[in-house]
Amino acid sequence: MSALASLAFSRRAASCIAGPSRSPLLRTPVKRCQIARRQYSQPTQQTSSGARDRSAVGVFTPKAAAVFVATGVALFLYFKHEKEQLLIQRQQERENKEIGRPHVGGPFVLTTHENKPFTEQDLLGKWSLIYFGFTNCPDICPEELDKMSAAVSELEKEYGAIMQPIFVSVDPARDTPSQIARYVDEFHPRLVGLTGTYDEVKAICRTYRVYFSTPPGTTAEDDYLVDHSIFFYFMDPQGEFVDAFGKASTVTDVVERVKKEVGVWEEKTGKRV
Repeated sequence: MSALASLAFSRRAASCIAGPSRSPLLRTPVKRCQIARRQYSQPTQQTSSGARDRSAVGVFTPKAAAVFVATGVALFLYFKHEKEQLLIQRQQERENKEIGRPHVGGPFVLTTHENKPFTEQDLLGKWSLIYFGFTNCPDICPEELDKMSAAVSELEKEYGAIMQPIFVSVDPARDTPSQIARYVDEFHPRLVGLTGTYDEVKAICRTYRVYFSTPPGTTAEDDYLVDHSIFFYFMDPQGEFVDAFGKASTVTDVVERVKKEVGVWEEKTGKRV
C-alpha cells in the first residue's frame, strides 16, 4: 500500500472514532462509517405503560372484579348465617338439656263417659291429645274437637291407632258421664270423655295449667257461664308433655308436629310408642 493510501485509510478510521473531520475531503467516508454503524445497532422495542398493564392484569376487567367482590360478599353472608343458625341450634339443645320441657301434667283421677276410672296411668303406652272444654260450649269447643279428631284420623292413616284423643269436661255439674257419652259420639269414634267431681276437675286443671271459671258448688239447674283455656295438649307415651296447640294451629300443624316427635321417639327407642 502506498504512503498516500495508508494516510487516507488511517484518517478515515480516525474520523469514525473521533467524529467528523473538518476537511471537506473526508466528509464522505465519515457518512459511510456512520451509516455502517447504524446498520449494526440493535433496534429496541418500546412498550407503552397501558400495554404493560393490560399484559399484567390479563382478563381481570372491572366487570370481572365486580363479580368477584359480589361472590365474596355472598359467601361471607352465607357462612355467617349458617354459623348463626348452628349457634342457635346448640343454644336450644343446651336449654332443653338444662331446663327441660315445661312441667305440665301429673296425677289425676277422673271417670270416663262409660263410667270407668281413668288416671294418668292410662296415658302410658300411647300418644295423647287432651282437650279441656264443656258440652254446652256453642262453637269453640266443637271446632277444636273437630280439628283434633281430623288430626287423629290423618295420623291413623300412617301409624294406626297410636294416638289417643281425650276430652276433659270443666263443667262437672252439667257434664255427667251420659251427657259426655252423647257428646263425644259426634266426633272421633275413639274419643274418650272424662269428668269427675268439682275438686277432681280442679285438680287436673291445676296439673295441666288450664284456666276455667266454673264456680264451685253449682248445680245443673244454676245459671252460670263457663270460660276456659283453648288448648289441647300433646303428651308422649310416658305421659310427659310435648307441646300445646291453640286456636291458630291447623290440622296440618298438629299432624306435622306429631310426626316429627314420633320420628324422634322412634330413633331413640326403636318403636313408635
